[in-house]
Parts: sequence; C-alpha cells; structure tokens
Amino acid sequence: MDHRLSPELEELRRTVEEFAHDVVAPKIGDFYERHEFPYEIVREMGRMGLFGLPFPEEYGGMGGDYLALGIALEELARVDSSVAITLEAGVSLGAMPIHLFGTAEQKQEWLPRLCSGELLGAFGLTEPDGGSDAGATRTTARLDPDTDEWVINGSKCFITNSGTDITGLVTVTAVTGRKPDGKPRISSIIVPSGTPGFTVAAPYSKVGWNASDTRELSFADVRVPAANLLGQEGRGYAQFLRILDEGRIAIAALATGLAQGCVDESVKYAKERHAFGRPIGANQAIQFKIADMELKAHTARLAWRDAASRLVAGEPFKKEAALAKLHSSTIAVDNARDATQIHGGYGFMNEYPVARMWRDSKILEIGEGTSEVQRMLIARELGLGG
Repeated sequence: MDHRLSPELEELRRTVEEFAHDVVAPKIGDFYERHEFPYEIVREMGRMGLFGLPFPEEYGGMGGDYLALGIALEELARVDSSVAITLEAGVSLGAMPIHLFGTAEQKQEWLPRLCSGELLGAFGLTEPDGGSDAGATRTTARLDPDTDEWVINGSKCFITNSGTDITGLVTVTAVTGRKPDGKPRISSIIVPSGTPGFTVAAPYSKVGWNASDTRELSFADVRVPAANLLGQEGRGYAQFLRILDEGRIAIAALATGLAQGCVDESVKYAKERHAFGRPIGANQAIQFKIADMELKAHTARLAWRDAASRLVAGEPFKKEAALAKLHSSTIAVDNARDATQIHGGYGFMNEYPVARMWRDSKILEIGEGTSEVQRMLIARELGLGG
C-alpha cells in the first residue's frame, strides 16, 4: 500500500503546515498560559475549510476524507495539540455523528454551520461513573407522549468543545428503555446549546490541552423535540462505537504530529545549544536519541495512514485503528519525554514548545479509549478472549 501523498494532499499538508507555523505558533503559548480558548485561530481554521474536510460539498464541506483530516491534524499537532484537538473533536465527534446517522433535516440544519466552523459540536458519551465502560450509561431520556419531547436527566464529563461561545450542540447518549433481556437501550439525542435545564460547568483545570475547552455537563429535565433523536432508537451505543473507531485514527494522526513536533524542536535545539565548546547535536548520544524519535514518528505515521486508507476504501479497519492509536500515543509520550531531556532545564520552562508537548502527550494514552482498551480490541480482533 502506497502511503505517499497525492499532489492535492501534499498541497493541503503544506498549507496547514504554513498556517501552523505562521499563525498558530506565535500566539498559542499565550493562550495556553491563560487557559484561554483561541477563537481567532479557530475562526481562521473555519475559513480555511478545515472543519469541513471530510464532508460533502453539498453541506459546505471540502469533499475530502479521513486521510485529509488526519494530515491536517498531524500538521497542527506538530505545533500545538490544543488547536488540533479542537479540530478533531469538532469534526470526528461533533459533526460526524450527524453526517453518518442524521436525517436529511438534521444534516441540513447543522452540517453547514459545523463545516464552516461557525459552530462547534460536542460528543456527550463519558460519564463520571463510567469512564472506559461507556455502555454503563446512567443518563436517561424518556419520551413524553403529551408533548412529543425527550426529557433528559443525567451528567457527562470530560466533554471537549462543549462550553465555548460557538458551541451549537451536544449529541448525548442516554438510556431510553430496556431490551427484553433487561439490558439498557441506549440512544443518541441532539441537545442544542442553551436548552433550559442543560448546564455547562466551568472549564476543568487540566494538566495539558490548556487552550482547548473541556467541561462537565448536567441535564435536569432537559426537553428537546422527539425529532432530535439521532438515528434509530436503541442504536446509540453502536453508533458511537463506530464514531470512536474512526476517531482513533484522528487521534493517532494528532499523536504522530506531537511526536514529530518533538523531533522538530529537538533537532533545532541540538543545533543551537552549545556545551563544552560544540553543539550538543555533535554528540552521538543526542544524535541517536533523536534518530530513535524520528523512527517512532515515522512508524506511527505509517500506522495511522494505513488505518485511514482502509477506512476510505471501505475495508475493515477496527484493528488497524486500535494499533495506530496505541502505538502513536505511546511514542508521543516517549518522544515528549526525550525532547524534554534533550532541552535540559529549558525543557521544563513553559516558554519552550516541548514543555507543552510533554504536558499534552499523556492524555493521548487515555482519551478516545485508553491504551488498555486498545489492547483489548486488538486481542479481540485476533480471536483471543471471550
């Protein structure tokens, strides 16, 4: 399988690379330090069409696919992960459920504004007592026959893009009944921002991703029309499992970008920093460490592009997505640690990008399915386990 980019994708890569270095890099450190969402950068990403990359042109999208999205995410994350995760969540978790499972009316109502970046969408799956066990949903939704409305009660946590000034909706999983065997019937429901009873908490104080928006959400007798059901009733859990499979490719691309960014910064620093009368990059110990970092980023890139190519071709990709996500997140942490070590004391200073990368890397082994979950999925695809 040839993973070299077509001329069109290479042009996209260069365009996003230039944007990341010329627009994001000079400003993002200040946003990060202030824990502030970078609205002006996000607006520019919308004008570039990045939020519409994998969506049809009829909805204002760019007519691309997940490979194009991954390329954009990798280039952004080489400079900053907060901006990259805002794009990833806005596309993979915010707009993609509506594109894949929405009615014609739902698509027409939401997708044009989501593709343009005018609005952001969020993905309300994780709950305080659930974590990796997304099937243990406690949020409920009952259909009121008198008003033909869903009445939602419960809470969600760690939800990206859920509380910005441009957040338009959160798609929420909720128990809408019971199957004959007593197991919960989980459905997906669109909840527009500002709906009475829908409360968005203050932003979390996080270790990393400080310029992205992450909140806890609560729902107290929140009423939305019955037509806000996304897809079939009882299919919400299955829908979101598919969304997560695809999203793991996007996170793998983001993690690869962070890992490559660590190489970029380490090469630059190793040429500039002198110790004992010569650049530290002249020392074989530093050379070998950076060479190993480049190897890790390169193999992670091959992994996510392979998974994305399978997805685009309509082939099975669950195992490959899990492999890519597991490997890329692991080597992102490795490269961030090594880049910090190469920078020495300066690597511990927030003014240096590697300090942000070190803080941002750990969540990649947790979000979108922990490393342990990826190993479970891989083993299951190999025919192991129950």
